[in-house]
Amino acid sequence: MVNYSLELELELELELDLVFAALSDPTRRAILSQLAEGESTVKQLAEPFEMSLPAISKHLKVLERAGLLAREIDGRVHHCHLEAEPLREAATWIAHYRRFWDGQLDSLARYLEETADGTPTPTSESESTPQEDDAP
Repeated sequence: MVNYSLELELELELELDLVFAALSDPTRRAILSQLAEGESTVKQLAEPFEMSLPAISKHLKVLERAGLLAREIDGRVHHCHLEAEPLREAATWIAHYRRFWDGQLDSLARYLEETADGTPTPTSESESTPQEDDAP
């Protein structure tokens, strides 16, 4: 029997991996910024970069595989536009862990406030006094 829930979860994880891999490159993030302003041709997307069209095309293929970019071909001209749904899914994943990070940062802030006013922080007795066994 096939566990469809597990298969769906693994598929979603793979999609998320592809999105984060695509976002890991500054050139691809800049391309997405351009596409957020509206549809562009491949040539227009390549203009700000000092790289060849084949190099830009490789970046576009990574974005397409991640589902972040859709391409329509009109003759020899390729029109690209942003597909934002995978970004929403990545943001949802990040938001899930934000509660943990916020809690950790709140704890760090309390610790820093306590230590900034000169109040000693509690430590275990073994850390504050040498043990007899430690003597030479």
